[in-house]
Amino acid sequence: MTDKKHITGIILAGGKSSRMGTDKGFVKFNNLNFVEYSLNALRPLVTDILIVSDNKDYDAFGYKRIEDDIKDAGPVAGIYTGLKASKTEYNLILSCDIPLIKTEVLKRLIDGIDASTDVIQIESNGKTMPLIALYKKQCTHVFLEALQNDERRLRRVLNTCKTKNIILNSDHSATMNVNTKEELKTIENEYNG
Repeated sequence: MTDKKHITGIILAGGKSSRMGTDKGFVKFNNLNFVEYSLNALRPLVTDILIVSDNKDYDAFGYKRIEDDIKDAGPVAGIYTGLKASKTEYNLILSCDIPLIKTEVLKRLIDGIDASTDVIQIESNGKTMPLIALYKKQCTHVFLEALQNDERRLRRVLNTCKTKNIILNSDHSATMNVNTKEELKTIENEYNG
């Protein structure tokens, strides 16, 4: 396994959260903010964590917060900002709205590292998860180029990178991102019921 000192954790917490109606990173589930689940899953695997967000409230978690270099350009800009700020070759990138995420899932991404792949992402229930993925720092220029060409669709940008999927055959709930109050109620009922 790649040594954790070569890996930075990057949490994307800059979304508009329009469907949730509030900043998703601060939504509570079992007395923890959503973002804390991402932090807890990353901590055993990385030496440094960056939070990409313009919201100063994230400073309370004690990690370096960086603001998007290019505003209102979605996850493509968030990934670019995080990769640009990272000092390591490998970067575990997570969104802040996956409260069931586990370290074991992220470890599988690290175990999948090979010489030729730029991006290793989880595939769960037949869907790829580019916001639960390991990115090489060398992808920074690909994301900058996409932004300069006004490309905001993350999957389209990934088509220009050498990607590999790590398929989760069980525990699909670990990758569930929670976007609405209804989805939050569903996981609360399922995991506290």
